[in-house]
Amino acid sequence: MHLVPSARAVATLSALVLLPACLYPGHDGLVSDTATASESSTTGESSTSTTAATTSTTGDASESDGTTDATTTTGEPEEPEAYNTWLKREPPGAVCSNGSQYKFFVNFSETSNNLLIYLEPGGACWDYETCSGKTSLGAANPDGIPDSHMSQWGTLSPLLRRDVVDSQTKDWNLVFIPYCTGDVHTGNKVMTYDDPDGGEPLTYRHNGHNNIMATIDYLNAQFPAVDKMMVTGCSAGGAGSIINYYFFRNGMNGVDRSYLLNDSGPIFPSGGWSKPLHTKIRESWDVDPILETIPEGAVLKQDFGDLNVMLSSMFPEDRLSTVYFKRDYNYSRYSYERFYPDPTKDKILKYWSEDTALLTEMYDEQDNLAYYIPYWRAFNDSHCAGILSYEGTEIQEMDMDLGLFIDQLLDDEAPLESYEESEQPGEDL
Repeated sequence: MHLVPSARAVATLSALVLLPACLYPGHDGLVSDTATASESSTTGESSTSTTAATTSTTGDASESDGTTDATTTTGEPEEPEAYNTWLKREPPGAVCSNGSQYKFFVNFSETSNNLLIYLEPGGACWDYETCSGKTSLGAANPDGIPDSHMSQWGTLSPLLRRDVVDSQTKDWNLVFIPYCTGDVHTGNKVMTYDDPDGGEPLTYRHNGHNNIMATIDYLNAQFPAVDKMMVTGCSAGGAGSIINYYFFRNGMNGVDRSYLLNDSGPIFPSGGWSKPLHTKIRESWDVDPILETIPEGAVLKQDFGDLNVMLSSMFPEDRLSTVYFKRDYNYSRYSYERFYPDPTKDKILKYWSEDTALLTEMYDEQDNLAYYIPYWRAFNDSHCAGILSYEGTEIQEMDMDLGLFIDQLLDDEAPLESYEESEQPGEDL
């Protein structure tokens, strides 16, 4: 299962993933005491029902915009304009950070009722510099989502590609959920960030949660019977996949079997080094009221990492997994660099390793939680294991790679097993 990416694909995806795909913003990503002039909850409740959607087809990936527009009611499944191509959907009331219309994309299958849901990566922000794009590592898509979005993102992962022979999902219905709210798909707050240089303040809509709920409303109506559903994404999309997994699982009424593949967005136990980060994101995007809508979700205020075990208990028949590299020097930097003094690479990866030990201990106690943790890959700072190809994800001592792990994840007859590569001295120098 080793799809080798073309040079053009590597260049394109490197530009997209290296800059915005980390979970958190750049080095100046903390909210200062004077950064916020005002704040409010976003409009719309988390359970808001979407009753209609504007739809259009994006046509071939090379086209710059849609070719067909129509209005359709989501009360019952619609007849797709086309199959095996990316079609745009625009749920009313769903918006990006700049107030523009939010949109997601569906690629319908004629042969399967299985459903892949992929959440886009793209950093995050919580102050003026990062949310305004003044830093190199901020939040993705600050100007909204273009109709041609899938011409760049449609080849992000083998799971999204019908032309990859060994892709487990090549015949499934494919859904790509773009990211334009700077909040790992989970915020619920409108913020006004003051320009430290005295310019106009920035109004920024951290509206990820409401966008997800609007998308779920559409998917629930469009796919009333689903044999298999997999929720996945990398980096900010990986974190978004596990944070929103309850809402997908609870909101999709016709799903028989469900799977989670959180790629490089681990939610570590707060008892380790990640507690300051967890506290910051809960405050910045008003996450607690969202968590409280989950049964027993209030306990996550004490330990955000308990989300892993909570989902395992709530959905005991589901197969849930987290995947990342032991030497991920992207997500790890944004987890610790601004919270601890003298953040050398050795220290950051030490914190990452110790948090990993807490996570794997937790996962080992649950039959339906699994992890896949290879050591290092010479691409993208070992960040996002499932992008472009599975090349470099091998754990040779266990005769495994990420593709084989995904095979196992989706095989309900196979025991769900975890894999962690041993230390490989000299690889990451």
